[in-house]
Amino acid sequence: MIKILIVDDEQKARSFLHRLIIEFVPEVSEIRFAASATKARELLNDYEPDIAFLNIEMAYQNGFQLLISLKNPQFEVIFTTCQSKHAIQALRFSALDYLMKPIDPKELVGAIQRYLVKRNLKPRKPKTYEHFIGSAEKKDSKEFRLTVSSSKGVFFFPLAEIIRIESDRNYSVIHFTDQVKPFVATKTLKYFEYILEQFKFIRTHKSHLVNAEHVIRISNSNDFVVLSDGTRIEVSRRKRDVLIRLLNV
Repeated sequence: MIKILIVDDEQKARSFLHRLIIEFVPEVSEIRFAASATKARELLNDYEPDIAFLNIEMAYQNGFQLLISLKNPQFEVIFTTCQSKHAIQALRFSALDYLMKPIDPKELVGAIQRYLVKRNLKPRKPKTYEHFIGSAEKKDSKEFRLTVSSSKGVFFFPLAEIIRIESDRNYSVIHFTDQVKPFVATKTLKYFEYILEQFKFIRTHKSHLVNAEHVIRISNSNDFVVLSDGTRIEVSRRKRDVLIRLLNV
């Protein structure tokens, strides 16, 4: 069974999420509420939730600040937010989850199912929240670390060391500059495209996401690129103009 904490300074938001959980999450055994970060800290003195739903934007102290202020939290976090794509990109640099408001029941169920899969595979300790908060605040690609979780732990990859990411059905294969064994991530290529497009990664083809910093040359016909490891990657017709602009050629 799952114990839940909902932290949100909006009464309507707390009530709405409560109703959704009661209706769509039969695994829940207990739900408690906090209207502020201060109240949440008080509750956490004697309440140990499995999942905390944290609203990002709250008065006085937001969900990020609450999380980083806690000492060794052992619960999983699902952020709730009204923020735009920029905020979602930041969230997805972590091993955490998020839900956009107004919360869709299917998205809620999906987040809970992801939590159950993680819990059944292996306890996720220690948490990596401090790393996440730091990454979420950085804008320079040289400072970012792409956070990818697996059954073996959580890994942090500098973007400059990633040459390309290749689709393998519902998985993605990350290829690196040092030619070590590629890393297989249990995320789709679309997931990584959404995170990395602001850092000069481009989906040149339905199966390939390329780091533009590792493009050595583009063919005269503009139908493929050669990367720093010698790999030739096809460029779809609709992506050619975007790639050329990105490369400034």
